[in-house]
Amino acid sequence: MTRIVFWGSLAAMAVSSLAGEVPNLKPGQHPLKFKEEAKRTVEFSYLLYLPEGYEKESKQWPLILFLHGMGERGNNLELVKKHGPPKFLENRTDFPFVVVSPQCPDDRWWVTEDLNAFLDGILDRYHVDRDRVYMTGLSMGGFGTWKLAEEHPEKFAAIAPICGGGEPMTAWRLRDMPVWAFHGGKDSTVPVKRTKEMVEAIRKQGGHPRLTIYPDAGHDAWTQTYDNPKLYDWFLEHKRKK
Repeated sequence: MTRIVFWGSLAAMAVSSLAGEVPNLKPGQHPLKFKEEAKRTVEFSYLLYLPEGYEKESKQWPLILFLHGMGERGNNLELVKKHGPPKFLENRTDFPFVVVSPQCPDDRWWVTEDLNAFLDGILDRYHVDRDRVYMTGLSMGGFGTWKLAEEHPEKFAAIAPICGGGEPMTAWRLRDMPVWAFHGGKDSTVPVKRTKEMVEAIRKQGGHPRLTIYPDAGHDAWTQTYDNPKLYDWFLEHKRKK
């Protein structure tokens, strides 16, 4: 259930009564309050990777949330295996993370509210260490990674956005977040400045994000990133700050 609340001035005494009723007001601006309970359905198809020993060992596992790019949207999960962790995990069982890879529907963008609800559901369903939740995504998923982390930094231990962009004005929310951002220096789809702007904005707020730019890479900055074991070692170095 999604709770929607709009508040007017706390000092105001004028309050709209019930939803749907029109208050008897004079012309002009009035401080009012609106409150409504609204039901909302969140639905994703997703790939789930469970490591060897998941069922046998009574422990909480680190989690990676992976967000794909625009070309993998739809209702065919095979598309999600095109890049990133779902690609190299297809025939592996020794990767020491639980990995969830939702699929964004056609003609949609990653919606932060939906992703947050999805993540909450995953955390409730599987043996996941809530202090070791990591997120990464490429292109459209890179944008989604920045946005979800900016809006819910309390959920993640570290993030690794690839060839995306965020909102520099709210980057202060990531000043305590371990960030490792990646981009291709010759990216003509998403300009490298989008990543540089975020990294610089976080640094101005006292953060210490890492930045890797592949000088000769175009938009595909993800292949060599996800092929690098150092990324996953870096994830495991971090736990959520409380």
